[in-house]
Amino acid sequence: MSDESHTALASRPLRKDAERNRQRILASARVLFAERGVDVGLDEIARTAGVGVGTVYRRFPDRDALIDELLDDKIAEIECAATDALEIDDPWDGLVQFLERTQEMQAADRGLKEALLVPNRGKERLAAARQRIDPLLETLIERAQESGGLRPDVRFEDFALLMEMVGSVSDATHEADPGLWRRYLRIVIDGLATSRDSPSDLGLGPLDRERLAQALCASAR
Repeated sequence: MSDESHTALASRPLRKDAERNRQRILASARVLFAERGVDVGLDEIARTAGVGVGTVYRRFPDRDALIDELLDDKIAEIECAATDALEIDDPWDGLVQFLERTQEMQAADRGLKEALLVPNRGKERLAAARQRIDPLLETLIERAQESGGLRPDVRFEDFALLMEMVGSVSDATHEADPGLWRRYLRIVIDGLATSRDSPSDLGLGPLDRERLAQALCASAR
């Protein structure tokens, strides 16, 4: 089927039963991708959704088409998190809320980062995501700096790299303790603040040496 034919088919309203099947496929893929990454096959997605594999291929000609639709939903969630943060009166509190919400999304969804890094479509997906999200994040950063909450010497590029680092720590420690990313995000937030009355409560303690070694070995595989 040509790209034009598929686009026409995708834009045509679905019957109620077809739409139910489509939503079941998306729900199945969302869970499997989040738990195991984007390498899950369409046949397994079909089995989990309780539909035939042919039904999946009629709606999504390949796994990339399915990933693209789910990723678009996820980017919309991040946009919503940024918009909500911009509505908070205190710009610093808004920035912190955005960081916590988006890192929680990433920690709960293993497939999110993988979808942006797949060799054949990764750059295209990453560029599309950044085009939608970066302007909102830049505004959050500017507001927090103008209010005096965020260090004035922090640049957008510093910020993006720090968030990537926290995400990598979350990936590395997920099996050992899926909530440990909150500790390291709090350390980063304390470092970004211009001042604080006292150090933040870091919550969970660090991994002991044995569990740290296991986590580092697992993340290197």
